Amino acid sequence: MRQLVLLALVGLGAQLVDGSLGMAYGVTSTTLLLAIGTNPAAASATVHLAEIGTTLASGIAHWRFGNVDWRVVAKIGIPGAVGAFAGATFLSSLSTEAAEPVMSLLLLTLGVYILARFTVFDVPKHNLAKPLRKRFLGPLGLLAGFIDATGGGGWGPVGTPAILASGRLEPRKTIGSIDTSEFLVAIAASLGFMIGIGSQGVNFGWVGALLIGGVIAAPIAAWLVRHIPPRVLGSAVGGIIILTNIRTLLKSDWIDASDGVRVPVYAVIYVVWAAAIAYSVRQYRAGRAEEQRIVEAAETEKSGESETAAT
Repeated sequence: MRQLVLLALVGLGAQLVDGSLGMAYGVTSTTLLLAIGTNPAAASATVHLAEIGTTLASGIAHWRFGNVDWRVVAKIGIPGAVGAFAGATFLSSLSTEAAEPVMSLLLLTLGVYILARFTVFDVPKHNLAKPLRKRFLGPLGLLAGFIDATGGGGWGPVGTPAILASGRLEPRKTIGSIDTSEFLVAIAASLGFMIGIGSQGVNFGWVGALLIGGVIAAPIAAWLVRHIPPRVLGSAVGGIIILTNIRTLLKSDWIDASDGVRVPVYAVIYVVWAAAIAYSVRQYRAGRAEEQRIVEAAETEKSGESETAAT
């Protein structure tokens, strides 16, 4: 029971992050399942089965808050489903010993990307009037879906920044559309795993716990997407993912590092992680202060023009 409650809380926290940032539910949840000894294919299958429910709830919530562009959902979701099915089939064919470090390496890469992307760069807002084309969204969905299934997460970390970087869709609709289209990816990946490994190693109690936590968090996250600073959240989540998967890799047969190596590595990661969060907070505050300054300057100029017109 204690483990199920913990998983429900993880599902809740992961969905809060995913629904407000557009990524990290699968990466966060899969990382935890690997840490407690679940084999990679079963971990990814468990998370994707839970995501069928959480992405449906998240999509409905985002739709009700006006955060979804259905044209983007269709253009990226269908090729994403194809990629996810292929990725699930590929991962199911690997042995547990081979798959665990491979998945940890993928998750680590995604964690580094999330940390760097949201610490260093702000969210671009140019080209908002230009449409997102199928020739861009199709290959993006195919790649993101494949990585999502093989890495236990990756739909958001690949899809969300790519669309944000284009500057053609406002952030809240980018996040809402990615979360909604993930429903198709979750179904396709789950089918791939059920064909590849059946229900072997999949704990449906864990699926239910992750699902309950995610469904509770979905409407809250859809509301938070308008208020939470993405840079700070992205830096925090990226650090957690990096630290957990570095630990798995250092203990794997690939490296098998001693305590004398692991401890300094962990210390460096903690320092970099803390610095990244502190930098993100400073940049967020500086950005808010600059926005406030611009607003005040505009109001002062408008007031001056009104006084001149009155005289």
